[in-house]
Amino acid sequence: MTTIADQPIRFGRVAPMLPVKDVQKAHNFYASILGFQKTFENGNPVGFMILKRDDAELHLTLQPAHKSPPFNVAHMLVSDVDAVHRLCSDYGLRIIKRLETKDYGLRAFVFEDPDGNRIDVAQVI
Repeated sequence: MTTIADQPIRFGRVAPMLPVKDVQKAHNFYASILGFQKTFENGNPVGFMILKRDDAELHLTLQPAHKSPPFNVAHMLVSDVDAVHRLCSDYGLRIIKRLETKDYGLRAFVFEDPDGNRIDVAQVI
């Protein structure tokens, strides 16, 4: 049987879709705390927005009845996980998993954004 793995197809970027109750509030958080910039928005009122910083991209989608799941919805690789952890702590975000060095080559932690989305942040060590 032929599978997709047998085909000469290259996959491009994959961006997480984050459900949020208020797109502008989520944008303000990701822009002011983590430095993301809006590159696209759609709808009036805005129901979808793309945020980008360096190679990272987040897609925000308006979901007024959003209930956050009890698992990580995105994984971000950064160059300085300790600095991101400090920013999240200073902002008063809930840290779900404390910052620690993992035996599989990452230093990582998990925080919860204002909509309850759990974001895993890591640095390759």
